[in-house]
Amino acid sequence: MALTNNKHVLDWVDEMIALTKPDQVVWIDGSEEQLDDLRRQAEETKEMIKLNQEKLPGCYLHRTAVNDVARVEHRTFICSRKEENAGPTNNWMDPKEAYDKLGKLFDGSMKGRTAYIIPYSMGPIGSPFSKAGVEITDSIYVVLNMAIMTRMGKEVFTALGDSNDFVRGLHSKAQLDEENRYICHFPEDNTIWSINSGYGGNVLLGKKCFALRIASYQGKQEGWMAEHMLILGLENPQGEVKYIAAAFPSACGKTNLAMLIPPEVYKKQGYKVWCVGDDIAWLRIGPDGRLWAVNPENGFFGVAPGTNEKSNPNALASTRQGTIFTNVVHNLDDNTVWWEGLDKNPPKNALNWKGEKWDPASGEKGAHPNSRFTAPAKNCPCISPKFDSSEGVPISAIVFGGRRAKTAPLVYQSRDWENGVFVGSIMASETTAAATGAVGVVRRDPMAMLPFCGYHMGDYWAHWIEMGKKLGDKAPKIFNVNWFRTDDEGHFIWPGFGDNMRVLDWIIKRCEGKADADETPIGFVPKAEDINLEGLDFSVEQLKDILSVDKELWKAETQGIEEFYGKFGDRLPQELRNQLNTLKAKLN
Repeated sequence: MALTNNKHVLDWVDEMIALTKPDQVVWIDGSEEQLDDLRRQAEETKEMIKLNQEKLPGCYLHRTAVNDVARVEHRTFICSRKEENAGPTNNWMDPKEAYDKLGKLFDGSMKGRTAYIIPYSMGPIGSPFSKAGVEITDSIYVVLNMAIMTRMGKEVFTALGDSNDFVRGLHSKAQLDEENRYICHFPEDNTIWSINSGYGGNVLLGKKCFALRIASYQGKQEGWMAEHMLILGLENPQGEVKYIAAAFPSACGKTNLAMLIPPEVYKKQGYKVWCVGDDIAWLRIGPDGRLWAVNPENGFFGVAPGTNEKSNPNALASTRQGTIFTNVVHNLDDNTVWWEGLDKNPPKNALNWKGEKWDPASGEKGAHPNSRFTAPAKNCPCISPKFDSSEGVPISAIVFGGRRAKTAPLVYQSRDWENGVFVGSIMASETTAAATGAVGVVRRDPMAMLPFCGYHMGDYWAHWIEMGKKLGDKAPKIFNVNWFRTDDEGHFIWPGFGDNMRVLDWIIKRCEGKADADETPIGFVPKAEDINLEGLDFSVEQLKDILSVDKELWKAETQGIEEFYGKFGDRLPQELRNQLNTLKAKLN
């Protein structure tokens, strides 16, 4: 039974069902009864393994196909009507060609299977920030993950009414054929087609596909922003909470920062950190003229390896109930899960991520390096009381970050919004060969959006600049952090983890006009005595060292920026070209 009378939804669903030819069609209403029934079916077919319900209530283990373990960027396309609108950083396919090519693959792809029709909302249902999506899939794994990652069920159709403003997502596992695996986005059609994958990032279409690639395009058209950012709230001892949105490329400690545990000296005084979101932020200008953010997601899709009691106790706690684990080790002794970096005692009687007998002494990894947990955000001990708020939270500061051995200081503040957009546009991380101290390749990842921007990056930066003009003096202040400065032996100097709170504290003080700073060619750097080092075995001299700005390194950096900007031709906003020229002048 269809759950809606919305003609746009029904016509599209009919068309997709006619194409994929499933044996039966099930509309997902979001009820616990229906989900339980699907869990039982998935257990029977061995698609999911029910784990120890005393130790891990409501938790399951899933294994993907061995050829299907990560996002496939070379198979991900932006199918804008004009090639130039996809830009130089995206793969483009002509929409006619894409519909034709994928249409042939989808034809009959669900024969002998059930098609599940999932109505879901990115963001709290009915919030002015939120957007509806409908995903048709032949995977129970997708349904159960979407139940954790989104607000799912028939209320979404109630909120949608008879509107045509919903994202159409079609997914089929088909044959899980690597050669014919495609994830195609049609920004002008509000449509996503994904075929021949069963892995989360390629098939949970609400996540990167909708909430970043399609939403970034919608945001440009409608005057808001979809960003690859965590959102956290910093509560001071007086009970005031200030919110920060922050963007980091992968492997830069984003999830750890989102769920940060304050150092003892701050805890004692009554400081708290609240997690609003760990991955994606949708930002709009509120009625008061400030920038407000919601986390469009309802869960965490986190990387398991390395998540432990020390690195991220809050993330670990989030996984203890109602979680789906993908491609981790199955401990047969007590029917629980394990992964590298969880603790020092790997299980003796276990199956690896492929389901084969595994011996930890073999030297082979038991869990896949990109193995995952899908956990309800509500499980997180520090989840923000504003997590479900329809109006979102007001953003005081935007923070960009990367992994640089020598170039970027621990923290600096941009001179203004436009300069901040420049700072975000030149974001980079580098691979370091620690032993030789050789600095590896610098990878530019502007605003951490390189793989996720649904249109031309030059136009994306222009949209940022435009948003700044609308915000005027109510715009958040923009900062850059680098937790990864190294000494000459390649060891990290700053302790990181919870101690990053000390830097966030300074950032908030700057936003409130309560801290001073020194001007450098790249922006404002803290006075060393303004960063609270109490309770930390770290000298002011060490701090001064990682706050220093080396002009020679930055001169070399401007050459790299020049080269990167060259990719964007005349779509590069003149404002960014001016910013680069100003930086060069200041360095000289």
